Amino acid sequence: MEIKHLRSFLAVAQALSFTAAARKLHLSQPALSAQIQALEADVGVALLERTRRSVRLTPSGEFFLRDAEAILKMAEEARANAQRVAAGQAGHLKIGFVASAALEIVPSIVLAFRRSHPRVTLDLLNIRTTDQIALLEERKLDAGFLRLPAGSKGLSITRIHRERFVLVVPKGHRLANSRPFTLKELEHEPFVAYARKWAPGFYDHWIGMFIAAGFSPRVVFEAGEMETMLAMVGAGGGIAVAPQGLVRRQVRSLVVRSLPQKAPLSEIGLAMRSGNTDPLAEELLRIAIKLDKKSASGR
Repeated sequence: MEIKHLRSFLAVAQALSFTAAARKLHLSQPALSAQIQALEADVGVALLERTRRSVRLTPSGEFFLRDAEAILKMAEEARANAQRVAAGQAGHLKIGFVASAALEIVPSIVLAFRRSHPRVTLDLLNIRTTDQIALLEERKLDAGFLRLPAGSKGLSITRIHRERFVLVVPKGHRLANSRPFTLKELEHEPFVAYARKWAPGFYDHWIGMFIAAGFSPRVVFEAGEMETMLAMVGAGGGIAVAPQGLVRRQVRSLVVRSLPQKAPLSEIGLAMRSGNTDPLAEELLRIAIKLDKKSASGR
């Protein structure tokens, strides 16, 4: 059963005239008659009764007309949807994100994307950096917001956010006041850290500034989530280095101290497969870069 045969049948059924239907379809009457005969042969019943003076639907034809109209509508929707996907206007994206980016970074990007692409459905999954890389390589994720530095030969990663690292200490700690301090003063302090196995590049990044100061921090506890890390600091389990945005809303039991100006920056990247041709993922990246530039201009 061919779509063009259904369209021809619909035209005849609406006009109840082969002459008028042929004119509308820009077909010769013999060609139109051949298409209707082919459709009736395929269905196995007569759909139209024809005389020299009139054309009318058979009972089977009246019932078939409703289904034919539904099929043609679905075919048109399928064509339009395919064109929307190709143009980056519709489709589906499966996006990973690290929990520490969920408060301020990811929501604004996703909401901006949704406003401009209301036909696109999204799956947002809280996944650690190392797991995101594996899932992206396996084509089980379309894009991922992850902690930098990170890398993979099969991925393209673009930095879309950067902010300062800060030192986080519990209230009552000797560094909780405003007096200046040096990194060297932290040599014997117990540190709480986001576990290296979940974002090794990120871990080595902040550790590196202390190594450059002449010592390696004494990490006494590694957490699977940054929120857990901050909770441990608040409970007196140690001190920590964290992205500034993460601690902005969690200061009741914490004291936040600025680090030296030359301290490295905390960065979030948006990763996707190298050579990606998905216009939706590319549009997500474009929006993320645009919002980062706007945010940077206001900082």
